[in-house]
Amino acid sequence: MFTQGTVRLDRRTKDLIRRLRPGEIALIAHRDLDELAAKGLKKARVKAVINAHQSISGRYPNLGPEKLLRARIPIVDNVGEGIFSQLLEGDKIRISGGRIFRKNKLIAVGKQLNLTAVQQRIKQGEANLQREMEMFINNTLKYAAREKDIFLGKIKIPELPVKIKGRQVLIVARGHNYREDLSAIRSYITEEAPVLIGVDGGADALLELGYVPHLIIGDMDSVSDEVLHSGAFLVVHAYKNGMAPGLGRIKEQNLEATLFPAPGTSEDAALLLAYEGGAKLIVAVGLHSNLIDFLEKGRSGMASTLLVRLKVGSILIDAKGVNQLYQGGLAMSYVGGLALAGLFPLLIILLISTRIQYFLQLLLFKIRLLVGL
Repeated sequence: MFTQGTVRLDRRTKDLIRRLRPGEIALIAHRDLDELAAKGLKKARVKAVINAHQSISGRYPNLGPEKLLRARIPIVDNVGEGIFSQLLEGDKIRISGGRIFRKNKLIAVGKQLNLTAVQQRIKQGEANLQREMEMFINNTLKYAAREKDIFLGKIKIPELPVKIKGRQVLIVARGHNYREDLSAIRSYITEEAPVLIGVDGGADALLELGYVPHLIIGDMDSVSDEVLHSGAFLVVHAYKNGMAPGLGRIKEQNLEATLFPAPGTSEDAALLLAYEGGAKLIVAVGLHSNLIDFLEKGRSGMASTLLVRLKVGSILIDAKGVNQLYQGGLAMSYVGGLALAGLFPLLIILLISTRIQYFLQLLLFKIRLLVGL
C-alpha cells in the first residue's frame, strides 16, 4: 500500500470523527476498534486509518477492522503512542506498507492489516468469548451485590420541564444500527408522540430525522453543538459524588443544565429518569445490552445495567434490531398472498354466520369504548 495525505489525530475516535474530512488520514489510539467507530470512519470517507494500538487483539470478536477493510480503507496497526508526539494535526504524511513518513523522514512503523489476518483474529476472539463471559459475569455479580441498595430505593430525579408521568418515552443511544432502528419506528413516533430522550450522540440521530429531543442526558462528550442549542432540556449525568465532567462543555457553550447524580452509565441514568418520572412505557433504541456491546465500550461488567433493567423491565421495550424485521420484501409478498388466500374462506363463513356477526359487532363496540371513540 502507498498513500499520502493530510493527517487528523485524536486519541478519542468519536471526537475525531466529528472533525474528519473526506480523503484525510485518521490517526487514532483505539484498542479493539468497534463496529460503531468503524462505521463513523467509513462515513467520514477517510483515505486510511493509523492506529497506535491493536485494532483487533483477538480478545473478543470486534468487527470494526473487518468493516473498514471491506470498504477498502487500509489500516496501519499498532504503531505505538509515540506517533502522537511526532505529528501535528494537518501534517502531510506518506504511508508505504506499514511505514509512516513525514517530510521523507520515517517516524513510525506498524503492521498493515489484511482481511485474512483480521478474520483469523475474529475466530480467535470467538474462541475466547466463554472465558471473557465468565470474567464479565463474576465482575457483574460482584458489583451488583455492592450497588443493589442504590437501585432498590427510590432515586430522586431532577425537576423537568416536560411531563413524563403517564406518557410513553423513547430513549435513543448510540448503539449498533441505532439510526436504522430509529428510522424503522418513525410511524410509532408520529402516532404516539412519546417524550424523546437522547443519550449523548443519540440526540443527533433524533435531530437528523427531524425530531427535536425533549431531553438530552449524558456526559455531553459526543453530542453536537447544533443539538445542544436545539432547545432541548439538558441533563448532565453526574457521578454519585456529584462530580460532572460534562458540565464544563455546557458552560463553554453558555448553556444551562440540570445535574442528575446516578450510578452506572448515561443510558442507565436515562432509563431511571423515565421510570422514576412515571413513564407508562419506555421504548429503547441503540442501548448497549449484551457482552460484545460492553466489551466494545471497555466495560468489565454491567452491574448497573443489570439492576436498572431488572427495575424497569416491566415497562421496557428494546427496539434493537427492529429494522431487520422490515427486510426481505419478496418473501413478505408471498406471506401476504398466503394470508389473503387463507382469509377468503374465513370471510365467506363470516358473511353467512349470524352469531359471528353479532360477536364481531360486540367486539367492535368494546374496542370503541376502550379507545374513546
